[in-house]
Amino acid sequence: MKSFEDLKINKPQLKALVDMGITSPTPIQERSIPAVNSGNDMVGLAQTGTGKTLAYLLPVLKSLTYSEQIHPRVLILVPTRELVTQVVAVAEQLSAYQNVRIAGVYGGVNINNQKDLVSKGLDILVATPGRLFDLAVSGVLRLASIQKLVLDEVDEMLFIGFRPQLLNILDILPKKRQSIMFSATITDDVEEMIQGFFNRPKKIEIVPVGTPLEKITQIGISVPNYKTKVNYLRHTLRKDSLDKVLVFTKNKKIADRLFTELSEDFKDEIDLIHSNKSQNYRFQAIEKFQSGEARILIATDIVSRGMDILGVSHVINFDAPRYPEQYIHRIGRTGRARKSGEAIFLFIPSEEEALLEIEILMQTEIPIKSLPEEVEISKILMPEEKDKSSEKEIGSNLKKIEKPGSAFHEKSEKNRKVNLGGSYKREIKKKYKKPKTRPPKTKGKK
Repeated sequence: MKSFEDLKINKPQLKALVDMGITSPTPIQERSIPAVNSGNDMVGLAQTGTGKTLAYLLPVLKSLTYSEQIHPRVLILVPTRELVTQVVAVAEQLSAYQNVRIAGVYGGVNINNQKDLVSKGLDILVATPGRLFDLAVSGVLRLASIQKLVLDEVDEMLFIGFRPQLLNILDILPKKRQSIMFSATITDDVEEMIQGFFNRPKKIEIVPVGTPLEKITQIGISVPNYKTKVNYLRHTLRKDSLDKVLVFTKNKKIADRLFTELSEDFKDEIDLIHSNKSQNYRFQAIEKFQSGEARILIATDIVSRGMDILGVSHVINFDAPRYPEQYIHRIGRTGRARKSGEAIFLFIPSEEEALLEIEILMQTEIPIKSLPEEVEISKILMPEEKDKSSEKEIGSNLKKIEKPGSAFHEKSEKNRKVNLGGSYKREIKKKYKKPKTRPPKTKGKK
């Protein structure tokens, strides 16, 4: 294993690394730092929690010499305001023995304050694409001096809708620059961006995309409905072993509802974060969770990417994510810094398809465990669950009263087939080279 000295890190950064308690590089750092040092374009593929931030910040800081110019020389784009704050904090730690001006800008706050900040002069600007584009259009921020561009978590930026801003920013940046990209997945949109704006980049892939971190134990638990999921959470969160728990929901409405339902049981132990909360509230929630003041944090996928929250013992997927790759980012919040972690996936029947897609992506079967006997199985359905049931019944009735036309012919017995999800079985067989089977379902508790 190489050391940071072997990677030719400058003495100021080496001293800062000692202060931070970081003694040896991770695999992505070991391979990426020389590539960035070369000055050529680079694309790094690695899972969340592998040390990507230091992989680009260390060589970027090494390249910067003292300057009094106003406009930034390094631009780092990230998807969320929380990640802006985190990258700025790490950059400031690494540059503690170096004269470098660093600032972060993001939406949701007064742009005039950020205009004043930018106008004072910067070397490194960390930004979300939307706010950066606003500042560039205003004329306060000029990007003509950018020498290095870093796109961090670019797949997430594209997924949450920053594609137009990214393309506009890339168009106005100097053509002669070094472009560095880090991503956990390579989608068609990401590949298109690489082809259009990168110059023969060196590609570095540490682990195959979709491979789960080996330090994370994964289990799945089948439950019939939302209320039973809540009952399971109440039961499980009382265990002493769950000392720092991230609970992911699929949207803000469910996050708010779940927080309300659990607050009475856990009071000061629980907090909430999603995009409708104010910036100060979000920062305070993460700080309380980071410090241990709050043991449980309910969150949407806003914190599943890039946020370096240490010591998370458990990640509970209360809902299936919107797309399979997001599951990898969620569970990557635990099992960090060489520690082990556990990820629990609660899924109702309608989410079995999502579970199967996640397994296909990871090429790993998630072990399914029975619902503990102590957990009450609720018969109460939420409004959205009732609506779906009603829609199904209405659809069924409509089909029954439809009269066949003149060209209608009764199907023969052998042609009366029911769709049992064969396409997914074929996908599993294609990925795993053999059919995947699950234990037979049983009603109620085992």
